[in-house]
Amino acid sequence: MKNLTPYLAAAGTLIFIAVFANFLTPFDPYVQDLEGALAPPNSTNLLGTDRYGRDVLSRVIVGSQTTLCASLLLLATISIVGSFIGAICGYKGGWLDIFLMRMSDVFLAFPQMVFAIAAAGALGGGLLNAAAALAIIGWPKYARISRGLVLSIRSMPYLAAAKMAGSSSTKILFAHVLPNIAGTILVTAALDIGTIIMELAGLSFLGLGAMPPTAEWGAMMNNGRSMLQTAPWVILAPGTAIFITVATFNLLGDKLRDFMGGQR
Repeated sequence: MKNLTPYLAAAGTLIFIAVFANFLTPFDPYVQDLEGALAPPNSTNLLGTDRYGRDVLSRVIVGSQTTLCASLLLLATISIVGSFIGAICGYKGGWLDIFLMRMSDVFLAFPQMVFAIAAAGALGGGLLNAAAALAIIGWPKYARISRGLVLSIRSMPYLAAAKMAGSSSTKILFAHVLPNIAGTILVTAALDIGTIIMELAGLSFLGLGAMPPTAEWGAMMNNGRSMLQTAPWVILAPGTAIFITVATFNLLGDKLRDFMGGQR
């Protein structure tokens, strides 16, 4: 557990900043000051200002709320829904299993980001639509994983004993099946946080996610890409925030996987 502590602390710090972002910003991230536009980093604006004179540091902090909270909520949704679908398919079998698994095969046949771009474009853009596009393509992975795990434990003696004791299928599913696959699902989700952040920011960078003036890291990089040579801090600040956040959660996922493996 000691090896996990620094990574949990780092991830917890990022989540704390995202949750309380509105109280941590030195300036209003949406107030424009055209006279102070594109000011380089200084003692007042530590990360400079953008083309509209908005404080970049404040927008990066508030952008963490948009990017990180949206990514975590999206990941929680697809992991829970996908795992539940897979568990039902694996435990019940039959026509429902065949139908849902063939549907998941269809989604898994497409490159995830390409499908997400097409879906987000069809839905009309916006952060909610971008998240919906990623959810559509994201759930089959968890459904497949959980189904495989359930198939491996479906014939275990404790499940047969619970059934003989008169437990309903619903009770067995929630009391015995899902708790036994939760560890693997948790590790998979932890390893996917960085990917979800990158994909959501990528859609915003392409103009299919968060819309102006919303502070979101991908959208901020898109707005600053034309000023990379003249005002590099505008694009480097959100880019660095994405790098630090993705690296932190990837390292946490790796350590969590090692820890869970060592517990077996």
